Amino acid sequence: MNTESETGKIVQVYYGKGKGKTTAAVGQSICAASKGLHTIIIQFLKGKDSEEFSYLQKLEPDIKLFRFEKAEDYYGELSEEEQNEEKHNIINGFNFARKVINAGECDMLVLDEVLGLVDLGIISTEDIISLINMRDDYYKLIMTGQYLPPELEAHVDMISFIEQKKGM
Repeated sequence: MNTESETGKIVQVYYGKGKGKTTAAVGQSICAASKGLHTIIIQFLKGKDSEEFSYLQKLEPDIKLFRFEKAEDYYGELSEEEQNEEKHNIINGFNFARKVINAGECDMLVLDEVLGLVDLGIISTEDIISLINMRDDYYKLIMTGQYLPPELEAHVDMISFIEQKKGM
C-alpha cells in the first residue's frame, strides 16, 4: 500500500450503492482548492446533461470539470448502438486522465464513476492499476463507483464504503 510519506500521493476510493460518493469527492476538491491546489474532475457514465455539478465551472481554474460522453442520457439507458459509440468517448476520457497524470497537470485528480467502467467491461482493473502507478508525485487521486474490485484494494490508501440505510 502506498502512503503519503513514502510516495507523496494518496489514492482514495468512495464506493458503494449509497448516494454521496460524487459529493464527497467534490468536497475533497473544494478543500484542495481552498489550499491553493489545482483539481481536475473527470466524470464518467453520467451523461452529458448532468447539471448536478455544473456550478463547479465557477471555480475554474482551481477546479476543472470534464465530461467526454456526448449522449444526453445515462450510459445504462442507451441502446446497444449508442453505448458502442459512447465507449469510444469514455475511453478518450480515461486516456485524458492518463495524460493528466503523466504530465502532472493537477494536484488532485477525481475520476468520478471510473470503477463503473470496470463493471461494464470498458476498461480493466489492470488499466486502473497502471494509471495509479504512472507517477508518484501528485497529491491525490480519488475514484468513485458502486463496486471496488478486490484487486484494487492493495493499491488504494483510503477506502470509504457508502451505503444507504434509509431512502426516498
